Amino acid sequence: MSSSSGCDCAVLGGGLIGLAVAWRAALGGLSVHLADPDPGAGASTAAAGMLAPVTEAHYGEERLLELNLRSARLYPSFADELARFTGLPAGYDARGTLAVAFDRDDRAALAETAAYHRKLDLESTPLTGREARALEPMLAPGVQAALLVEHDHQVDNRLLHRALLAAAVRAGVRIHRSAAEIVVEDGRARGLRLESGEVVAADQIVLAAGCWSSEIPGLPFDALPRIRPVRGQILRLAMGTRPLMTRTIRAMVRGRYVYLVPRAHGELVIGATMDELGFDTSVTSGGVYELLRDAHEVLPGITELPLVESRTGLRPGSPDNAPLLGRTVLPGLIAATGHYRNGVLLTPVTADAIASLLISGTIPEYAVPFSPQRFGGPSCA
Repeated sequence: MSSSSGCDCAVLGGGLIGLAVAWRAALGGLSVHLADPDPGAGASTAAAGMLAPVTEAHYGEERLLELNLRSARLYPSFADELARFTGLPAGYDARGTLAVAFDRDDRAALAETAAYHRKLDLESTPLTGREARALEPMLAPGVQAALLVEHDHQVDNRLLHRALLAAAVRAGVRIHRSAAEIVVEDGRARGLRLESGEVVAADQIVLAAGCWSSEIPGLPFDALPRIRPVRGQILRLAMGTRPLMTRTIRAMVRGRYVYLVPRAHGELVIGATMDELGFDTSVTSGGVYELLRDAHEVLPGITELPLVESRTGLRPGSPDNAPLLGRTVLPGLIAATGHYRNGVLLTPVTADAIASLLISGTIPEYAVPFSPQRFGGPSCA
């Protein structure tokens, strides 16, 4: 077994979170290695890229909402810095979000959401169906009410991933396109063992493997994070040069949720399915049908668009659906995982928090509530 020279930090996982952490850590002067057999093959490039802390706000998740809002505020400068550093577009788009409702029950749910926003001093503007169609003329006549959320934005997550990969390499991060296991010796995480047998020795290990974080070989049982995969099916349609819509639309269609996210280059992303079926990544005919059916209710013109991709992503869910950020029960192992439906949104704030921990030894106060050790019991979660 061969061993490489040591480094300050080894990151396991090459999605948005892992790459952003590696980039920030390298900019802070650390020597960084990152291992992933296929960076970006998971949820990072399957997501829709919505940056929606307000329209995603849920009862009982106020602490997570604060973290989401913080990260949303970071996004413009984060994307600008990334674009300047790499010369590549980061895909940030500041067009707002429109949440729409159809029948009486949908309207009641939307009104309840608006009341919740007012209670938390979140900015959203109630609209009639007619006012919503004035903003988005291709909306179906059945839209009866809406909420305009100007500060819920989007990012093209595939462009973002490409830019982060380039930024990490340019900052000096060594990328190993290999699966890896964590090497534990004398009760401490010591490095990563690659498929070749090479061991990358590291002072600190960052576990950023998304839904696979609980499946990484080498970790003792009491250090396994309590992460579960949550499948989401997603479609991509080609709108061409005449887009049907200009801003993200999140709809409740007779009790069912669907979102439509227009890209600047003419793509339309449709999603919202959610299944807890383990690591099954099948695209189902039922899932595709439901997405197209509900999207058609919102935007009838989609029936003329070519369907260019259907795929799944596995969201990494934790017991409370909030991320695991910080030191685990295993010395030398830091978690940056469990972001569930907010992985794209939380990329900037996670990178800052984990890089701070790696460089200074202290995690920022805003990340303390998301300690991996908050659940207790036999896990690093």
